[in-house]
Amino acid sequence: MITRPPLSLKARAIGYLSRREHSRVELARKLAPHAESAEKVEALLDALERENWLSNTRFVDSLVHRRASRYGAARVLQEAKTHKLGTEQIQDLQERLRETEVERAREVWRKRFGEPPDSAEARAKQIRFMMARGFSRAVIGKVIRGAEDIDD
Repeated sequence: MITRPPLSLKARAIGYLSRREHSRVELARKLAPHAESAEKVEALLDALERENWLSNTRFVDSLVHRRASRYGAARVLQEAKTHKLGTEQIQDLQERLRETEVERAREVWRKRFGEPPDSAEARAKQIRFMMARGFSRAVIGKVIRGAEDIDD
């Protein structure tokens, strides 16, 4: 059996980045167990950013693409904050999500329920579901009231 030499740190990083976008913090965490020192990881991350392999801006775009259709702004922002993005990137993400929040909530609600609640229990269930997805009470109220208005 032929044994392969272990992957270099850069090869591992490019492998991760070829599968999906990663934030700088996330990639550093994944590479740390394979590096000789934290300085080597930081130097590699700096080089990857200079070569445009690593970009927190692209990561934010990827996060929106993967999560926004299923989750509310609160949930997506919570995930983004775990990646220690810059304040400007978080604010930009928040604005982008707020602009489409009602439409996204309406689509999530429509896929899951499709019809207005017929009882207080059903209404509470729909509200709990939407809140767990990260939508605000104001947005949830608009979506459910809008559905009830259409039904009348």
